[in-house]
Amino acid sequence: MEQLRRNGAPLTPELAAAFTAVSREVFVAEGFQRRDGSWARPGTAGFRAAVYRDEVLVTKVDGRMAVSSSSQPSLMAIMLAGLEAHPGDRVLEIGAGTGYNAALLAALGARVTSVDVQDDVAARARAALAAAGVEGVRVVTGDGYAGVPGESFERAIVTVGVAGVSPRWLAQTRPGPVVVPVEHAGTHPVLVVQGPAEGPVTATVLCPSGFMSASGPLTATHPGSHPAPAPSGSLTAFEPFAPPRWEPALDSYGYRDLWYAAGVWSNRATHAALPGRDVSGVVLLDENGSGGAAILPDGSVLAGGDQATRYGDEAVEIVDRWDAAGRPSMRAWRIGLRLTGDPQAPIWAPATWALRPEHL
Repeated sequence: MEQLRRNGAPLTPELAAAFTAVSREVFVAEGFQRRDGSWARPGTAGFRAAVYRDEVLVTKVDGRMAVSSSSQPSLMAIMLAGLEAHPGDRVLEIGAGTGYNAALLAALGARVTSVDVQDDVAARARAALAAAGVEGVRVVTGDGYAGVPGESFERAIVTVGVAGVSPRWLAQTRPGPVVVPVEHAGTHPVLVVQGPAEGPVTATVLCPSGFMSASGPLTATHPGSHPAPAPSGSLTAFEPFAPPRWEPALDSYGYRDLWYAAGVWSNRATHAALPGRDVSGVVLLDENGSGGAAILPDGSVLAGGDQATRYGDEAVEIVDRWDAAGRPSMRAWRIGLRLTGDPQAPIWAPATWALRPEHL
C-alpha cells in the first residue's frame, strides 16, 4: 500500500480494503513478460515480489507488441477514485485485461460488466475471476465501441487508450462519469467525461498515463489528432536551440503539465526518444516526421531538421506561454469535446480547452 501512496494513489479506506482483499497474483496465473523480454511464471524466483510492485505487468504480446496487461496499481487506484463507484452501482468496463480491475470494483460493491474484443483475454479474465471467488462481474466478448447494447449503467471506466469517447458509452451511462484515457500529444491522459450521447460533452483531466491503444473507430484520426509517437531512430540529430529556463528542472509531474499544455497549443506535439541522448519527452514533430523541436524539463529547447527554426521558435513560445500562465497543471483545463472521426462510428474527441476560473 505504501508504494501506491508514494506514487500518488488516493487510497480511501474503501480502496485500501479492496486492494488488500484482492490478490493480484491470481490474475496473472500464466505469468507476465519481464522488461528483458523473458517470461516470468508462478513459482519462479522473484515472481511474487514482482507481482506486488507498483508496475504494469504485460500478459499478452503479439510479436514484439504488448496487447494486454495488468495496469500499474497506483494508476488503477487513481482511476477508481475518479470513478467514485458506490455499492450497488452498475459499472461498464471497456477492456477486461486480466480481470483484476473488475475484481477491485466488485470489492468496492459495484456490479461490473466488462467488454473485451479478444476472446482469449476475456476467457482468461473469467477464469481468474472464478479462481479468486469474485462475484458480481460478467465478462463478455464484444466490440468495445458498442458497449453493451440494451443495457444501462451508472458509470463507465475504460482501460485502453482511445482517440475519443464512444457515444454508445454515454448513451448507456447515467449519470456518469466515463473515466477514459484519451490520446493527447503521444500519451493518454485520463479524462473524467460527462454529458449525454448527443452532447454537449465536457471533461477534466484526472491524471497522466500511457495505455495500449484500442483498435477500430476508437482510434480514428480527426482534425485534432496529434502525430503518433515518433519511432525510435526516426529523428535526425537535434541541436541546442534555446537555453535552460528553470533551475531546478521540472519534476516529472511538472513536466507532464508542460507536455499537456504543448498538446493544447500545438497539434504537432507528440512523444519521442531523442537520438544521441538518454532522454525522451515532448517533441513538436515536423511534417516529414524526422525533425522539429524538443522541450526538455529545464525549459531548454533542441531542434533539428529542415524546419528547425520554425519549430524551435514555436517550442520557445509554448514554454513562455506556459510559464506566463503560472505553469498550470493539466488538471486546470476544462475540455470541450466534438463529435468527429469515422462518420459511420463517430467519437467525441477533445476539441477546445480553457483554463478553469479558479486556476487563472
